[in-house]
Amino acid sequence: MGLSFSEQRDSHTTSVVSGATNLVILDRDGVINRDSDAYIRSVAEFQPLPGSIEAIARLKRAGYRVAVATNQSGVGRGYFDSKALEAMHARLNELVSAQCQMPIDLIVYCPHRPEDHCDCRKPEPGLLLRIEAELKTSIANVPFIGDSIRDLQAARRVGARPILVRTGKGRAAETQLEQANLTSVPVFDDLAAAVADILSA
Repeated sequence: MGLSFSEQRDSHTTSVVSGATNLVILDRDGVINRDSDAYIRSVAEFQPLPGSIEAIARLKRAGYRVAVATNQSGVGRGYFDSKALEAMHARLNELVSAQCQMPIDLIVYCPHRPEDHCDCRKPEPGLLLRIEAELKTSIANVPFIGDSIRDLQAARRVGARPILVRTGKGRAAETQLEQANLTSVPVFDDLAAAVADILSA
């Protein structure tokens, strides 16, 4: 059975309604799928990290809503367009739904380049505030799992709970935690380990 996706909107979201009450927010590249300095530009280049799809499915089966907040400046740079990005997100939801018969609840992205000085490119809080508005729920103390300092900083700015994984750029970010005043942030090897900790609480 195919998934139904909303048309691309000015808010740069893909949304599927869910009745779950708890929420976990994820970064995409380097957390869910392999990252690349050359950008992930197509479905063919979208390669999930080991255990990541299963980890998302575990959250869904446990009654959590799952949202993704991702910087995608490749759109603004002209490396790929919004249709290519939507195709990647459709593939992600197909993989998750194959595991648990439920898609990711919301995917929001920033298409802008750093020099555009927008309010949605992490570490700015715009993407997380959009999730809060779209899902009509507080994100105070909600786990936000990322692989970069800017992910952690965005979480802190909105009162969410930052969690670092060592995949993607995470090992480099781990060496910068003290300098960024983020030494209290918990660190896990990957998304599967972080999710296991959340579900054990």
